[in-house]
Amino acid sequence: MNDGPKHRSLLTGREREIFNLLIEDQTTKEIASQLGISEKTVRNHISNTIQKLGVSGRAQAIIELLRLGELHLR
Repeated sequence: MNDGPKHRSLLTGREREIFNLLIEDQTTKEIASQLGISEKTVRNHISNTIQKLGVSGRAQAIIELLRLGELHLR
């Protein structure tokens, strides 16, 4: 059934994509344009992630995601 312990990500693929772009200092508008989605959708993904983590903003979310090994600085 399962081929060993795997880390189950807190983030969806899209959330990971968005937060990787945020840590590259891209704006919501730039991210929306690059991914071909609306700015509102970008903000919704960010909000969902902030709620999942129980933090109060983007910066705290990024710090927590780095701490958890969900994001990595390049």
